Amino acid sequence: MIHDAFEEFASALQPISALMGLDLGEKTIGVAVSDRMRGVATPLETVRRKKFTLDSARLIEIVTDREIGGIVLGLPRNMDGSEGPRCQSTRAFARNLMRLTDLPIGFWDERLSTVAAEKALLEADTTRKRRGQVIDHVAAGYILQGALDRLRFI
Repeated sequence: MIHDAFEEFASALQPISALMGLDLGEKTIGVAVSDRMRGVATPLETVRRKKFTLDSARLIEIVTDREIGGIVLGLPRNMDGSEGPRCQSTRAFARNLMRLTDLPIGFWDERLSTVAAEKALLEADTTRKRRGQVIDHVAAGYILQGALDRLRFI
């Protein structure tokens, strides 16, 4: 089930289960996962987008392998908080994904997550090539960590 309000998403989660965070891009999907206690988000991989059936098959494989209990999608709001075409695309992806899993699906405001990820990679002196390979799943880690931090106060 898709939950627009983060508090609703939080209440739908089973206790002691890992979460998966997604950073949806036009060409890639960054994937991060948490530990079962939901303390730490770890960047996992970047899925090269082909078509929804192939992309979702990989995501469901991760859900199964990692015993994921909920999915957090980064919602790319505009800087003024409004929703544009990228938000509509993310919501459509969530609706399609909902047909494949009974897991709760929630959204997390991802404004500046890629900027934060890029800054962290620059500070770690990561090469430009390597940054390009990991930026999406590092950004997914920032999205998921933000959600995990919020869950501690709900």
